[in-house]
Amino acid sequence: MNSELQQISKRIRELREILEISAQKLADTIGVCAADYAQMESGEKDIPISLLYEIAAQLGTDVTVLLTGDAPRMNSYTVVRRGEGLKVERYEGYHYENLAFNFQNRSMDPMLVTLEKKEIEPALVTHGGQEFNMVLEGKMRVTIGRQVFELNAGDCVYFDASLPHGQAAIEGKTRFVTVIQE
Repeated sequence: MNSELQQISKRIRELREILEISAQKLADTIGVCAADYAQMESGEKDIPISLLYEIAAQLGTDVTVLLTGDAPRMNSYTVVRRGEGLKVERYEGYHYENLAFNFQNRSMDPMLVTLEKKEIEPALVTHGGQEFNMVLEGKMRVTIGRQVFELNAGDCVYFDASLPHGQAAIEGKTRFVTVIQE
């Protein structure tokens, strides 16, 4: 089992227990069946990034606390140098680097995402808020609802993140910035 996932699961369980929230109640609140939630909290099942944000909100904490065990410290500005963003591996084939993890009370999360071309495209996801994607390098296919767009370096898209959506590299490696406001 992934030790990073184990640590995240442990932090969720500990915080939930400190707050005296039952696993069933948290599962119901985030819209996950109790069996799936139990597997996520025990570290047996991966936790999608969108659910991590929902869990953090329900537990009254920042997602950075769940991911790292440390709270964000900056409240005026934060600088993240190249390659020093918080690495988040939550979806197969997506490699995220959170670029604002150390800023308190964020209203949005900018992330650098790297995708490798895969034979099978990832499942579509939904989450609250809005999302912005801008391709920095490569070429990707973005699906939003029933619409499919091909974006090249310099192209961008802004959309309602409650619509099923996903990104896939069309050739080789694609890097893009995503800004998620939930």
